[in-house]
Amino acid sequence: MAKALEGPLEEPLIFDRSREGRAGIGIPTPDVPIVDPHKVLPRLMVREEVKGFPELSELDVSRHFTRLSTLNFGVETGFYPLGSCTMKYNPKLNEEVAGLPGFAGLHPYQGEEMVQGALELTYELEKILEEISGMHAITLHPAAGAHGELTGMLMLAAYYRDRGETRHKVLIPDTAHGTNPASCALGGFTVVPVKTGPDGILTAKEVADHMDDDTAALMLTNPNTLGLFESNIKDISQVMHDKGGFVYCDGANLNAIMGLAKFGEMGVDIVQLNLHKTFSTPHGGGGPGSGPVGVTAELEPYLPKPRIIKTEEGYSYETDRPKSIGRMRAFHSQFTILVRAYAYIRRLGANGLKEASEAAILNANYLKEQLKDTYDLPYDVACMHEAVFSDKHQQERGITTMDIAKRLMDYGIHPPTIYFPLVVPGALMIEPTECEGLDTIDNFVEVMKKISAEDPELVKGAPHTAPRKRIDEIGAARRPRLRWITPEED
Repeated sequence: MAKALEGPLEEPLIFDRSREGRAGIGIPTPDVPIVDPHKVLPRLMVREEVKGFPELSELDVSRHFTRLSTLNFGVETGFYPLGSCTMKYNPKLNEEVAGLPGFAGLHPYQGEEMVQGALELTYELEKILEEISGMHAITLHPAAGAHGELTGMLMLAAYYRDRGETRHKVLIPDTAHGTNPASCALGGFTVVPVKTGPDGILTAKEVADHMDDDTAALMLTNPNTLGLFESNIKDISQVMHDKGGFVYCDGANLNAIMGLAKFGEMGVDIVQLNLHKTFSTPHGGGGPGSGPVGVTAELEPYLPKPRIIKTEEGYSYETDRPKSIGRMRAFHSQFTILVRAYAYIRRLGANGLKEASEAAILNANYLKEQLKDTYDLPYDVACMHEAVFSDKHQQERGITTMDIAKRLMDYGIHPPTIYFPLVVPGALMIEPTECEGLDTIDNFVEVMKKISAEDPELVKGAPHTAPRKRIDEIGAARRPRLRWITPEED
C-alpha cells in the first residue's frame, strides 16, 4: 500500500524508476532497409548494449529531473556563506544585458567587421580592469580562476626562457588558495611551502629566508584565506624583486579591496581576477567562469594572443606577438560572462564598487564580533571579507565542524567552507558578502549560537531534513562509483 510522503522529498535514482518496455520516444518504422551497424562502421564506433540502461517514459524523465531541480541550493534559495568563494547575488539586469540578441546571437567565426560592438566591450572591460587592479595590461582569455593562475605561470616560464634563465621554485604561503600549488606544478615549477607569522600574515623576513637565485616567484593570496590583508606586501615584493623574482597575487578575494587598494601599487607583477566572485557573474556548477590576468609592462609581451587593439578603423585582433604564450582557449574568452561583468561594473561605477567592498568588510567584521564569544576565533583582529572560526569550544561537547555544517542545512542555510584554511584545525570559514542584509546575518548568528548549545546527539545526527543523511564522504572521494552498478554486480 502506498504511503504518504514523510519529511523531505525522497527521489529514487532514475535507474530504480526503470521499467522494462517503457520508452520516452517513438521511432517510426524506417522506409529503407535496416543495416547492421557493425557492417558499415568501425567496431570502436559502435556502442554495445548498455547493461542496466534505464527505460522510462518522457513524463517519468521530466518528473524525475524536475523534482531533482527543487533540491538545488543557490544564493537565491538561502544564505550561502561559503568562505573564499564570494557567493554574490547575480543581478537580473546583468542577465538581461547578456541576453540581448546582438550579444547572445554572436557566432565565434563571424568576421571582425561584424562584431565591432563585442570587440569594443571586451576592449573597454580590459581597460576598466586595468584601472581597478592597477596593472599595466589585462588579458580576458582564461576561462576560470585556476586557468588564470596557469596562464600566469606559463608567462613566467616563457619570460625566463627568453632571458636564458632556468628557475624552478615558487614560494607559496600556507594561507594560499588550494589551486595555487597545482597551477605551479602544471606550469613546470616546484612548490616551496612558506609559513605565515603568528598574526596570520606573511613576513618579509620569512620570504627572504626562502628566496634565492632559483626562485621564480612568490604566489600569495591577498587578502589571504584567513580573511586578513597581507600588510607586508610592499616589503615582500621588494625582497622578490631584488633577486629577480616576481610576485604573483591570487586576486580571487578582490571583492574586499576593489576601490580601496590596487595590486599594481603593492608591487604585484601578475594577478588573476575571478569575475564570478567579484563581479557577480554566474558561479558554480562547473562554470561558466572567467579569470582575467593582469601583468606589469615587463610581462605584457607574453600575454596570450590574439590581443584586441583599437585603431582608427575600429577594433581588431592583433596576432603578431612573437613572445606570446599563444592561445589559452579556442576562442576569445567567455564572452557573455564578460558582458555580465561589464554591466555590473558600469551600473555601480567607481564609487559603487568601493561601497561594495566596504559593505563586505563591514558584514564580515559584524559577524565576527557576534560569534567570537561562542566560537573560537584564532586570529582576533579586524578581518576583510571573511572570518575564520574553529570548533575548538564545541569539541568539548563532542561537536565537530562537520556536525555544525550538517546541522546548518536543517535551518535552510548552506554550510560555510570547512576545514580550510589548513592552518586552522577544524576551520569554519564564513563569508557573508555585501549582498546580505542585517536580518539575514543576525538570523545566521542566532542559528550558529543555537547549534552550539543543542544536544550533541541531535547535532551529530544532522542533517535531519535533507533528502540524504550523512554519507561516507571519505569513501565517496576515494572510491567513487563512476558508473551504474546493477544489483547483480553489487
